[in-house]
Amino acid sequence: MPDRRTLEILAATALPPGRVLPGAAAHTVTRARALLGEVMPAVAAGYDRLLLALDACSLIAHRARFGHLPAAKRLDVLARLARGEVTRLVLRGLLTPLKLAYFDDPSVHAALGCRYAVAPPAPPERRRWHERICDASTLADAEILECDAVVVGTGAGGAPVAKALAERGQAVLLVEEGPLFTRQDFTGRALPALQAMYRHGGTTAAFGNTIIPIPLGRGVGGTTLVNSGTCFRAPPPVLAAWADAGLAPLGGDGLSPFYEQVEAVLGVAPSTTAALGAPARLVAKGCDALGWSHHALARNAPGCDGQGLCCFGCPTDAKRSTNVSWVPLALERGAQLMTGFEVRRILRDSDRVVGVAGVTTGAGAPKCLTVRARVVVLACGSLLTPGLLERNGLGRTSRQLGRNLSIHPASAALGVFAEEVNAWRTVPQGYAIDEFASEGLYFEGAQMPLDITAVSLTGFGPAYVSLMERFSRTFSFGFMVKDSSRGRVRGRRQGGPFITYFVNEADRARLQRGFALLARVYFAAGAEAVHLPVLGFERLESLADVERFERATVPVRHMDLTAYHPLGTARMGVEPLRSVVNVEHEVHDVNNLFVCDGSVVPSSLGVNPQVTIMAMSLRAAEGIHRRLERLQARERRRGIAAR
Repeated sequence: MPDRRTLEILAATALPPGRVLPGAAAHTVTRARALLGEVMPAVAAGYDRLLLALDACSLIAHRARFGHLPAAKRLDVLARLARGEVTRLVLRGLLTPLKLAYFDDPSVHAALGCRYAVAPPAPPERRRWHERICDASTLADAEILECDAVVVGTGAGGAPVAKALAERGQAVLLVEEGPLFTRQDFTGRALPALQAMYRHGGTTAAFGNTIIPIPLGRGVGGTTLVNSGTCFRAPPPVLAAWADAGLAPLGGDGLSPFYEQVEAVLGVAPSTTAALGAPARLVAKGCDALGWSHHALARNAPGCDGQGLCCFGCPTDAKRSTNVSWVPLALERGAQLMTGFEVRRILRDSDRVVGVAGVTTGAGAPKCLTVRARVVVLACGSLLTPGLLERNGLGRTSRQLGRNLSIHPASAALGVFAEEVNAWRTVPQGYAIDEFASEGLYFEGAQMPLDITAVSLTGFGPAYVSLMERFSRTFSFGFMVKDSSRGRVRGRRQGGPFITYFVNEADRARLQRGFALLARVYFAAGAEAVHLPVLGFERLESLADVERFERATVPVRHMDLTAYHPLGTARMGVEPLRSVVNVEHEVHDVNNLFVCDGSVVPSSLGVNPQVTIMAMSLRAAEGIHRRLERLQARERRRGIAAR
């Protein structure tokens, strides 16, 4: 556990008292130590090394350990760390637990006029379909279950195909590694949500010429549980390119009837002006001044009241993530749902799959369970499906498994205004700028709650505290790149996937242009300053600063990036030597194994992919149903012959 005295001095330096904020105190350090010991053990293991690096920098600069320096020199040490390519990551690691501990506090939220948490509603009336849900840990060890189709994963890929098969009369079992969350679990607090509903606490990341976090949901609903609810159809040029590549059923209007079904189930429509709030108004103002095209985003959240918590569990269930849309629809039509079950083996009989086996992940000692099925549908997502296939020796004929990863590299900037914005109580991602979509740049809102915003900002000391005290006068907006870079996913026996991704020069230039264009929108809307997560350009105060940024060549490792839309790692294609699944979503080298998630999407979309994944899964369900009918008819014929 990190030395308490050193942490107290670091906390007092990084988070001093401000105009309304009291500054870090003893309880901040107590909570930070608890976070490191209980919530962030992987970080705790290396935290003492970060403190040693802090002392080393202090000794080099001022010939004294950090804790022995006066306040001004301590700030100088932190500033030196902030200016270095590597040492800025050291500083981020040092300050993140302290910032989380300080800002995840009801008194700090109250001082800044922000809501800290939401009260859970009364438990809902139990519906009949709830009887079709079971926790795998309640079953006996070595239990064998049987069904027509087992669907592994309950997100954008798995839940729609389960509903479509169930309504056609097939016996469907949905299995999910994580638990089932309900409104009673959605407290409005970001930190507990990250711990509970994100895989590895949201720390999944790609490694290459920079580190890019790719947050994944873990629970019924998959990542739809924690996404922003944005809904786009694939752009026509993308569909045309797929058709040109031999995937004719996906081109033209091939997916249109499935898109229509998806949009009807999700209630896709733009948010109301009231829910969009001041951030959308200011973005529109800036775009109008520049003559740029902009619009309200279509979302799957009818009745949204703009509480700003989409990524941490919608407290009103207005966002129709699959846990409140497709999964209940599947259960109403006879499907079963088993939670807390991790699939590890795909069972084979010669050239066909016959089920899956795995272990329970809930309370108690792990139990081994087997599911026998006529067909297996994998819907674990682009980062997990390849590993499951690889560990089972499947999908490897083309050597494309795990390759071709696109992720839509993304980032955001913070604008500071003279007026009250109160972005924390608006739709986090409700508005867009599409002026530069043809260049592969799409701009969408990216507002986060107070504590997550505090961690994302790289500052410290009096200037940082002053900025956070103006939180109500700020808002974040983001952008993403339709990437031409490609990465790779490799499965591991333990832990998460190992992801590599190198941003190429074309995408680096797009990212830099995205920051510059976004800054211009802010200043056109009247911003006093723009904060970029870019080394050396953290605060822009005028268009002259924007122009200085545009003239520079900023390495991608100097930008703080994230990504949210991994696609393509088991891509669809007509040639078995160049793809993993065929146009019917079936794995080329084995029968009765289908993949219905983002991994089969043939290329980067340039827009949020959840609606496309759902539409493709509904289309796949038709072919899977036909396969099941043939298998069932064959079994009936064999039964008659045997008699």
